Amino acid sequence: MRLAVVLLLAFAVMGCGGEREHGTATLWVTKDRGAHLVYSGTVPAGLTAMQALDRKLDITTRYGGRFVQSIGGLQGSVTSRHDWFYFLDGVEGDRSASEAKLHPGDVEWWDYRSWRGKAISVPFVVGSYPHPFLGGTTTVTAVGVAPKVARTIAAQVQGTVAAKKPTRNYIVISRSYPPDHVAIKRFRDGALLELGAAVAQQLADDPTALERRYGVAR
Repeated sequence: MRLAVVLLLAFAVMGCGGEREHGTATLWVTKDRGAHLVYSGTVPAGLTAMQALDRKLDITTRYGGRFVQSIGGLQGSVTSRHDWFYFLDGVEGDRSASEAKLHPGDVEWWDYRSWRGKAISVPFVVGSYPHPFLGGTTTVTAVGVAPKVARTIAAQVQGTVAAKKPTRNYIVISRSYPPDHVAIKRFRDGALLELGAAVAQQLADDPTALERRYGVAR
């Protein structure tokens, strides 16, 4: 009988927000592709992305609580083609935020922006670096750049320096790009990040140098 009660209590706790996992995740809320910061803080790991957002800010939802309608009173609008989009570890949310569970070290980023034209889908953003390059093999290739910079960036993403492209993620540093060039896009089943020499050096010196930047064309 005692064992049954203990099990019931454990299941009840797990069902109330899923906060059994230790550690924290980062939560960002911004507007206009990261240009304006609304909120930055930490939330407990184990929550869903929706629970974490609701814990820190006033939100309204739609479709039975599965999607965000407003944050802090700022609402999505079909007329103006603006809405709230979220990224988890630099990857565009592919499911309801109510289904995405946060793990220690994750970065949950909500951004209010236009979804006109090509902006309706943004598969990856660079602003959560070194995510999303930690989820699979990453190769760093450097052209005309100091080897030390390439090695440092490879270490940041737990990757390797090599001339060949990987099966998943790929980072290219080249002097053929403008010095401050940053571009991230889909590559096979992973991501490709292009870096100019100057911004690569900045990133090697400070892994947060690209924080909350999209790095994609409008």
